Amino acid sequence: MRLFLIICLSFISYAVSAQVRLFSVDDLDSRIAEGNDTTYVINFWATWCSPCVAELPNFEKLRLANLDKPVKVLLVSLDFKSKLQNTVIPFVQKNQLNAEVFIFNAQDRQADLQRIDKQWSGAIPATLFVNKQKRRFYEKEFTETELKNTLLDFQ
Repeated sequence: MRLFLIICLSFISYAVSAQVRLFSVDDLDSRIAEGNDTTYVINFWATWCSPCVAELPNFEKLRLANLDKPVKVLLVSLDFKSKLQNTVIPFVQKNQLNAEVFIFNAQDRQADLQRIDKQWSGAIPATLFVNKQKRRFYEKEFTETELKNTLLDFQ
């Protein structure tokens, strides 16, 4: 029985690890290019950022409210890659984040942030709304209502 439990826990850990993947600006560009009619709401956050953590449930609510629409919520952690196993994955599990979760994989962090938005100071939380026609970037914390209204205005 104990061996069975260890195997099950290992599988669960692996499944969550597979959920949290590395994500580069090139990956973001490819994803947008492939998403013909999809609007992406991409939140940049970190486990150590209190305003980021406070707004994460709002992104989950937005994701759930738009399951039947061409809207995808992506959560991109700016924690360092070395924090994946011991910090980010346990955080994702504890907070039951069901959106797609990534860790930002930057070759040159500042240059990559500038590719996302030329005006981005690097502050978080930050959110990018993007589809093939429009792109809007916000350096701010979103309330649930603001997030919903921004998406409605964007489409």
